[in-house]
Amino acid sequence: MNRRLVLKRALALAIPMMIQNGFTNAVGLVDHIMVGSLGTEAMTAVSIIGQLLFVFALALFGGISGPGIYTAQFFGQGNMEGVRSTVRMKAMVAFAVTAVGITILLAGQTPLVRLYLHGESAEIDAALTLARAREYLRIMLFGLPAMAVTQVYAGTLRETGDSVKPMAAGIVSVVVDVLFNYLLIYGSLGFPRLGVRGAAIATVIARYLEMTVLMLWTFARRREHLFMQGLWRTLRIPADLWPGMLKKTIPIMCNEFLWAAGLAALTQCYSTRGLSVVAGINISNVLCNLLNVVFVSLGTAVGILVGQSLGAGEFDRAKKESVTLTWFTALICMGLTVILVALSGVFPTLYDTTEEVRSLAGSFIVITALFFPVQGILNALYFTLRSGGKTLVTFVFDSLFTWTVTMPLALALCFLTELPVLVVYAIVQSADIVKIIIGGVMIRKGVWITNLAVEAGEAGVS
Repeated sequence: MNRRLVLKRALALAIPMMIQNGFTNAVGLVDHIMVGSLGTEAMTAVSIIGQLLFVFALALFGGISGPGIYTAQFFGQGNMEGVRSTVRMKAMVAFAVTAVGITILLAGQTPLVRLYLHGESAEIDAALTLARAREYLRIMLFGLPAMAVTQVYAGTLRETGDSVKPMAAGIVSVVVDVLFNYLLIYGSLGFPRLGVRGAAIATVIARYLEMTVLMLWTFARRREHLFMQGLWRTLRIPADLWPGMLKKTIPIMCNEFLWAAGLAALTQCYSTRGLSVVAGINISNVLCNLLNVVFVSLGTAVGILVGQSLGAGEFDRAKKESVTLTWFTALICMGLTVILVALSGVFPTLYDTTEEVRSLAGSFIVITALFFPVQGILNALYFTLRSGGKTLVTFVFDSLFTWTVTMPLALALCFLTELPVLVVYAIVQSADIVKIIIGGVMIRKGVWITNLAVEAGEAGVS
C-alpha cells in the first residue's frame, strides 16, 4: 500500500467536504454573532433550537448512512444498479425521518426548550428566550425537507467519489444565507427588521437553493454519474436487498439519533448549573464546530475509501488504509488544538454578552480543544467499523456508551457533587478515552471486515 497515495485520495475526498462544511459552519458562526448582537436571549434561543435540530440532522444522517455503506461498496464493485437501489432506499428513509422529526419538534417545542432554561439570572430573561426559540423553530421546520433531499444527493455523490458538487452547492447556499441574514436580521437595504425570524428565513431560503442547485447539476451530468440514468423511473428495490439494508440502517439511525440526543442531554445536564453555562457552551460550540469539520470530513473519507476497498475484496489494503488515516487524523487534530487554544481568549469577546458568559466560553473552548485528538481518533475508528457494515458494533461503541457511561457520569457529577461545571465538563470529556481502547482492539482484530457488495450480489442484486 502506498501511504502517500492513500493520503492523497483521502484529502481529495475530504478537502471539498471540509470547505463545504467549513463554509456552512462559518456562516453559523456569523449568524450566531449577528443574532448575538440582538442580546443573550436571542443568541441562547437560536443555540437551543440548533441543539434540537442537530438531533434531527444526525437521525437523518444515520438513516441514509445505512444504505450509504452499500453505495460505497457497490460503486467499488462497479454495480450501478445496486447504487440506484441504495439511493431509492435513502429517499424513502429520508422522507420518513423528516415527517417524524417535524411532528415531534412542532408538538414538543415548548417543553423541549424549557429543558435548557434552568436557574436564575438578573441579566438573562428565560421567558423571552423561550419566546424567541419558538418563533425561530417554527420557521426552521420549513427547511427540513430541503435538508433531507440535499443529504440524499450529496451523500451519494461523495460515496461515489465526487465531493466537489456538494461543496459547490453548499458554498452557493452559504453566500445566500449570509446575504439574507444581513438583510433580514437587521432590516438592511429596505428589508424588514425581523431579528431571529429573519435568521430562520435566510436559512430556509439557502437550504432550498442548495437542494435545487445540487439536483439540477447532478441531473445535467448524468453521463458522468451513471447511477442517475433511470434512477427515478421506478422506486423498485430488489426484495432480497431490503433485509440487509434495513439491518444496517436501523442500528445506524438509532445510533446517530441517540448519540445526538445524548449530546443534547449532556448540555441540558450542564444547564442545571445556570443560564450562563448554556450561553457559554453555545459560544464554545460555534467555534469548535468550525474546526471539527476537519476530522469529521476525514472520518467520512475513511469510511468511503475503506468501504470501496472492502467492496473490491482488498481486505488487507482496507485495514492498512484505516490505520494510516486514523493516525493522520490524530496528527491534524493536534494542530487544531493549538489553534483553538490560541483563539479561546479572543473569540468570546465578539459577543455582546456578560463577562461571566465570556469567561465560561473561553474555558469551555480550551477544554474541548485539548480533547480534539481523542475525538479525531474516535471518528476514524467509528467510520472504519461502519464501513464493513458492523452497525450493531458501532451502536454499542457509540450511543450505548454515551447513555450507559457518559450520561450517568455527568448526572452524578452535576447533581451529587459541588464540583465546578468546568471540572465536570473535563471529566466527562475524558471518558471517551475508554472508547479509543475498545475501538482500537476491534480494529486490530478485524471484526469489521466484510464485503457487503458480494453478499448482496449473491442475494440477487446484480
